[in-house]
Amino acid sequence: MPRVAAHALFIALLWLGLGWATGAQAQELPTFEVIAKEGRLFPARLEVPAGQRIKLVIRNQGKGPIEFENLNMRVEKVLAPGASSFVVLPKLKPGEYEFIDEFHMDTGRMWVIAK
Repeated sequence: MPRVAAHALFIALLWLGLGWATGAQAQELPTFEVIAKEGRLFPARLEVPAGQRIKLVIRNQGKGPIEFENLNMRVEKVLAPGASSFVVLPKLKPGEYEFIDEFHMDTGRMWVIAK
């Protein structure tokens, strides 16, 4: 019987620990969607809060692959048609940051504006 009690105590402590860990986790990242379609990135200008990490969910709704990137931030994602993925940007200082679709350099551009 002591073994069963010890096991039950272990499980209870484990659940308590998981509850505390979940409550102590940082708030979810501000998340924004970027759509790539027919050689363009939408929205063309995206305002985000400065001073915090940002999650960009990228969806390729076009018929060909895309390469979403900002080399200064070391952000680069290649997506097949119909695929989606995400990138997490570092804390941004107020300013404008250009992102491109390297496969469509002439039209595949967008700006992230941190305010």
